[in-house]
Amino acid sequence: MHPKFVGTLMIVILLACVATGALVYPTLPAMVASHWGAGGQVNGTMSKLWGVALLPIIMLVCIILWAVVPKIDPLAPSMKGFRYVYDFIFFLIVAFFAYVYALTLLANLGIHFNMTTALLPALAALIAILGALLPRLKRNWFVGIRTPWTISSDRVWNKTHLLGRTLFEVAALCILAAAFTPPPLALALSIIPLLAAVIICVAYSYIVFRQQR
Repeated sequence: MHPKFVGTLMIVILLACVATGALVYPTLPAMVASHWGAGGQVNGTMSKLWGVALLPIIMLVCIILWAVVPKIDPLAPSMKGFRYVYDFIFFLIVAFFAYVYALTLLANLGIHFNMTTALLPALAALIAILGALLPRLKRNWFVGIRTPWTISSDRVWNKTHLLGRTLFEVAALCILAAAFTPPPLALALSIIPLLAAVIICVAYSYIVFRQQR
């Protein structure tokens, strides 16, 4: 997909979220649910204004970053050779935030469902797709598994991202399983595998760098 087309899609998604938030704003309570525990129960609230505006603002920041990063990355100007992967990653992130926004509005409009069961499969899909895309990224300063050692070497970058693909896909399966397990186990399955994947990738990049030297 052409970058302009991807940018247009993301802006359309953002505008749809803004329009939907404005439409339902009068019917929302003064304090809206903004955070849910592992069991799907509400355990955090915020003012209606911030509840409606926060996620669209985050999406806008993502779109601005998407537009700016290719112009300022000294290692990969314009993301040449993997721009389609870069564009798709940002599109997935914006689309995921839009899905979270829709769930949040529905929950605050009084529609009853388990937030954990609704959210975790989408998060698992996001992590799995991002993992599958990791080996297609080339060395750059902003997107991917960025450590001092991956940024300094194409070999370290490539080997680390190949391992990252496997670890992220395993983490995605664990997150998917978490949607159908009791709350304490769901929390562990959601956080620990993903955190472990990141830590292992960082350590592995250092090991490969040392071996190379």
